[in-house]
Amino acid sequence: MLWTAAGAATLGFIVALEFAARHYGLPGPITNQAREVIFTPSSGPLLYAGLALTMVVLTWRQRLIAMGTAIGIDLVFFLVRWAVGAPLEFGNGALWVILGCAALAVLRRTGQERALLLKGVGLGLLLVAGHKTGDTWLLITSKTRPLVLDQYVATADHALGNPSWLVGQLVNATGSFGYYSLHLVYGQLPLAAAIVGLYQLRNVAFERRFPQHHLVRTFLVIGLVGPAIYMIFPVVGPIFAYGADGGRWATADLWPNTPPPLGAPHAMLFDGITPRNCMPSLHTAWATSLFIHSREGSRLMRFAGAFWLVATLTATLGFGYHYGADLIAGGVFALTIEAVMRAFARGWDRSAVRLVVHGSVVFTALLVAYRWLPTELAARPWLYGPLLLLALASVIHHYVRATKLWAAAPRTAPPVPRPEPQPELA
Repeated sequence: MLWTAAGAATLGFIVALEFAARHYGLPGPITNQAREVIFTPSSGPLLYAGLALTMVVLTWRQRLIAMGTAIGIDLVFFLVRWAVGAPLEFGNGALWVILGCAALAVLRRTGQERALLLKGVGLGLLLVAGHKTGDTWLLITSKTRPLVLDQYVATADHALGNPSWLVGQLVNATGSFGYYSLHLVYGQLPLAAAIVGLYQLRNVAFERRFPQHHLVRTFLVIGLVGPAIYMIFPVVGPIFAYGADGGRWATADLWPNTPPPLGAPHAMLFDGITPRNCMPSLHTAWATSLFIHSREGSRLMRFAGAFWLVATLTATLGFGYHYGADLIAGGVFALTIEAVMRAFARGWDRSAVRLVVHGSVVFTALLVAYRWLPTELAARPWLYGPLLLLALASVIHHYVRATKLWAAAPRTAPPVPRPEPQPELA
């Protein structure tokens, strides 16, 4: 019931965002995804990741049929595109199979089997739609927020020692090897999340139900809610506001060699193309969530989760995409969202409410401090730098303590009767 309500709320949000994008003359997430049924897809690997999530509800025989069908359809599209000289992209086949599973659920399944297959389809489509929604959010931020608050965040970042400038110099010193290695990790975060998510959902086909909480749900919520903060606190990042990538809109070409001078910060006009996608750092939030969920896996998965978190934090700073203040806000944001999702899965109690309130208050206080107290933060880095880190540490400590208590005394959902399997349909 909760899954259905959350899915309906997400769908309503995506539809609303579609209308908002049309208002600004932009294609919305539904339009972009519908085009990929026939036209060249822009997210082939993501479409196959969505198909993989859908297939967790299928038997191994059905998975082989589904994957073979998707690859066959893509080969046909590939040959047609090659013949007409179109870009040789893939992914249409995966989307066709997902939609075919939806039709199969409606036309040939009943009861619990229909609901389970539709949940698998919904999960796969929401993964792709969530990515499209994020892209639409970014376009809207660039069109509706002409003024950015980078000078406020850069000033506050003096309290942390200007970490983006320091890590940026470090990454530059590693040369092309360090750059491309970090870029690979940074760009493949969704793939890492898909691997962890598939591991958590590996028993769905046998148990005939989804676990109460898993990584994919948290990833989707972070991607849907996080960009709304961009509208409140628009920031483009040091490589744009203080680097060569900002062109004539940049304050000066300072990043990463020269930290910005202290002064009275003010909102600055920026172009209508660059997304205002820094505050909070959603890459930090996603990597934090990935790290948390990887703790439930094997030693290799736990190591990979820790590696991805450290590498992602290094990349976000070293590429000049974020300030240190963004990362602190992103960590608090991730833990708060994770607490909300776990509370929905196990039931709300006093400990859950206190944890969510704690995270929300700290997150709000960070944004207020960055916006209205940046010069005070920068003037006393010996005091406010540790306090900013302590604020993050307090949420981490509260989260770890609460989740350990929940694990010691879990609230189990009532058993779900396993329906009789229906005949397989090829």
